[in-house]
Amino acid sequence: MLRKLMLSAIATGAVLAAVLPANAAETVRFWYHFDNPENPMSELIAKFEAANPDITIEAENIPWNSYYDNLYTALIGGNAPDAAMVKLFAQPRLLEMGMLEPIGSQIDAWPGKADLLEGLLDLNKGPDGEAYYLPIQYVTLYLYYRADLLEAAGIQPPKTCEEFRAAAKALSSGDTYGFGFRGGKGGWDQWGTFVMSRGAKLEPGGLDTPEAIAANQWLVDMFREDKSIPPSAPNDGFQEIIGAFKAGRTAMTIHHIGSSNDLVAALGDKVSAVPVPACDGTAWTSYGDESLAIFANSGVKDAAWKWISFLAEGQNNVDFVKATNQMTVTRSGSENWTNHEKRFVDATVQSLPFAHVLPQTSATADFVNTEWQTAMQQALTGQITSEEMMQRLQGLFQ
Repeated sequence: MLRKLMLSAIATGAVLAAVLPANAAETVRFWYHFDNPENPMSELIAKFEAANPDITIEAENIPWNSYYDNLYTALIGGNAPDAAMVKLFAQPRLLEMGMLEPIGSQIDAWPGKADLLEGLLDLNKGPDGEAYYLPIQYVTLYLYYRADLLEAAGIQPPKTCEEFRAAAKALSSGDTYGFGFRGGKGGWDQWGTFVMSRGAKLEPGGLDTPEAIAANQWLVDMFREDKSIPPSAPNDGFQEIIGAFKAGRTAMTIHHIGSSNDLVAALGDKVSAVPVPACDGTAWTSYGDESLAIFANSGVKDAAWKWISFLAEGQNNVDFVKATNQMTVTRSGSENWTNHEKRFVDATVQSLPFAHVLPQTSATADFVNTEWQTAMQQALTGQITSEEMMQRLQGLFQ
């Protein structure tokens, strides 16, 4: 009987071998989010599959406003993609869920590692020091300035915070203000340039030190005493600071390269950029990230690695990032970048050595999403003191 079963199994195997290709293609399911209708994904997939005929890519463009809700649900439900675009704020939760595959050894053995911009891998490391993310695009915040207004006033782009404050005050006259500060949601990264650079940290005892309180007071004084920040600042968000800058109501503001093409379209050579000023010899700016990750429950991890590393290499990365209006993660791509004007590319790359990410904790999420803007608005309008603001924020990080 056993011999008959064995012969039957052999026969079945022979039939399957006759109808299946010698190397059946592995399918990698990949999630990403592109708003740009000029989506290069089909071309990238065709290029990859031509070089890797044993791998098929199924890429799905997930709407951004529901991206992470869909991703977490799919991971919990066992229907997750093999790899996806991810941001650093999601890394702690994904690690808690046990869903991220370590890829440090693959990165170390990958020829493309040498072409990655310096510092990107360190910025993207997990809280345990392991590598789970492969950078795919990035931005850094820098100082935009109205070259026409500074030239008319005989002022050079500021390199230090002292020069910045003096320039902002000198450029404030009538309906024009020196600095367009974002006191509403999302403004914490502008605030960080002047407060985190002077030693403030989102950790126990890191926000209510005399130095941190004084740094915050310095910025509040620009609004309340110097009057070099518009009266609307407590409620201003992204649209307001960019609109005021275009209109010439502000001479300087802080944002990243994603705004540059729009500003050039409106202002031409009247807009330029430099890295943010250094406070007391130290510069601090915010790093905006996007990376690729492989999920631990994937059954095709090697194929998934080939795919994500392909997207992070040379011209492939350039083609990918042109659709997102951010910056390539490669040295070679940065040197020959044409999607933004060179002065903004230079400001971005020059800012990378002192770019930082916030701690990956739930307290940071509360700080970014709600607590900072509420406290900042109240400090700017005099409802609370700088010390009270910093003590309140410190309460998040005990």
